[in-house]
Amino acid sequence: MEIYSIQSGFFKLDGGAMFGVVPKKMWEKMNPPDEMNLCTWSMRCLLIKDGSKNILIDCGIGDKQDEKFRSHFHPHGAFNLIDSLSEHSIQPEDITDVFLTHLHFDHCGGALKRDGDKIVPTFPNATYWSNQKHWDWAIKPNFREKASFLSENILPLQELGILKMIDVQQDIAWGNNFHIRFLYGHTEAMMCPIIKSQNQTFIYCADLIPSILHIGMPYVMSYDVRPLETMKEKEWLLNYAFENNAKLILEHDPEFEYCTIIKNEKNQYIAGEKGKL
Repeated sequence: MEIYSIQSGFFKLDGGAMFGVVPKKMWEKMNPPDEMNLCTWSMRCLLIKDGSKNILIDCGIGDKQDEKFRSHFHPHGAFNLIDSLSEHSIQPEDITDVFLTHLHFDHCGGALKRDGDKIVPTFPNATYWSNQKHWDWAIKPNFREKASFLSENILPLQELGILKMIDVQQDIAWGNNFHIRFLYGHTEAMMCPIIKSQNQTFIYCADLIPSILHIGMPYVMSYDVRPLETMKEKEWLLNYAFENNAKLILEHDPEFEYCTIIKNEKNQYIAGEKGKL
């Protein structure tokens, strides 16, 4: 099994929304905002080469949205999903499975693309994976998340017959050395992949711990629908990562692809080793 970080670009989100109840004077030095209070974040995907399988976890924002939408989130940077995959000798038709942690636009937008007036799969030979609990939540969104669940990102997956559902069973096995932790703080039944390869454990944190700046317990996004549940889930993940010397893959960190977890002199969890995969 080979595991690679795949950069699909950067975008901007409001700093207050990303850091929740933490005061600006505490977070603005860590990720300085622009004059509109927007901070830059990565959209980092994961490629797993496992025998005949080429699995892509999440796929960024994509490029099919109009300029009005893009003006709110400012997607930018020298990276894009297809070019990043090609650096690992993977073309779109080589992807066998697209695993979507959840269906917010910055995680699933790149799953589909526009071809003239049609919306078609970006990865024409792939099976796309979600789960029924999250799917039902996404297609009838609450007002809090409505702007994050875009029908053009979601409904064609089912209409095109390329979507399959994973059973919602905690820590269910999915493929080789791949388990799923279902999480409910950020959104309903977000899937957190836990992957074991060559005596190393990797956890793709999705939006539970989106960056190294979110390791501290109070650092919970305002986007989360159940912030207290997020804190419980984060405590579980940090305990598990510490006990298993796991590498946390950080989907939105603007600098670091991963970190490990250690304890400081106050017995608090902090980032240990960090860098690129």
